[in-house]
Amino acid sequence: MRVARPRHYLMCRPEHFDVTYSINPWMRPEKPTDAAIAVLQWERLRSLFLGLGHRVELIDPLPGLPDMVFAANGATVVDGRVLSASFRHAERVPEGPAYLAWFRERGFPCHEAEFVNEGEGDYLVVGRRVLAGNGFRTDPRSHAEAASWFGREVVPLELVDPRYYHLDTALAALSDDEVAYYPDAFSASSRAVLRELYPDAVLADDHDAEVFGLNAVSDGKHVVLAQEALGLHRALAERGFTPIGVDLSELLKAGGSAKCCTLELRGTSGGAR
Repeated sequence: MRVARPRHYLMCRPEHFDVTYSINPWMRPEKPTDAAIAVLQWERLRSLFLGLGHRVELIDPLPGLPDMVFAANGATVVDGRVLSASFRHAERVPEGPAYLAWFRERGFPCHEAEFVNEGEGDYLVVGRRVLAGNGFRTDPRSHAEAASWFGREVVPLELVDPRYYHLDTALAALSDDEVAYYPDAFSASSRAVLRELYPDAVLADDHDAEVFGLNAVSDGKHVVLAQEALGLHRALAERGFTPIGVDLSELLKAGGSAKCCTLELRGTSGGAR
């Protein structure tokens, strides 16, 4: 039996959403975007989380930061301790201080990052282990920084396909000891690590990876993911999970889906540790 655990999330309403620059292969500034549709889709995601019994905090969106909606990149929170984000691309650099200020104002113990890391985009917590992506955004030197601050094992995983520039686009944490991932997004050595750690992992195919099916949010029972990732829906249901499809097609134009919009506040009231 799968059991859902109440979670505590931080989200940011996409009031200023747009694609005005390109820092990943999905972003095409020449392609029209509609902020009103983005807000509607985001509101449905937030309402879904609330309906599942989760607690959702909000950070105010700031003008000129169209990607601030992708709250998962804003920090990493484990046991109530915050590792701030430090972005690689100049367009997103101001997001790091904005999120850090939110946490400091609420009294969270915070460590201001020395090296580039893009929050839960590249740091995924699976039980007592932290899986850490690198290759495109997060500096590998940040892994030791995270291990020291959180006091947890950090496992480096190298991404090699630029379409999957963050770990959370290629791998989903499903429970304390289960993951789903897209093998071709990783180097051969990292695929070997994943096979050793998670021999029974759910493996995504090309289509489900391309529609960002792995950019998913799990509470241990319900898995919120792209509605188009039908193969993953079937595989998760066979494992006893309850997949819930969402339409975030407007936000996908910037290279983000459900997980990108959702930063988990672990170790806080209503959140898993």
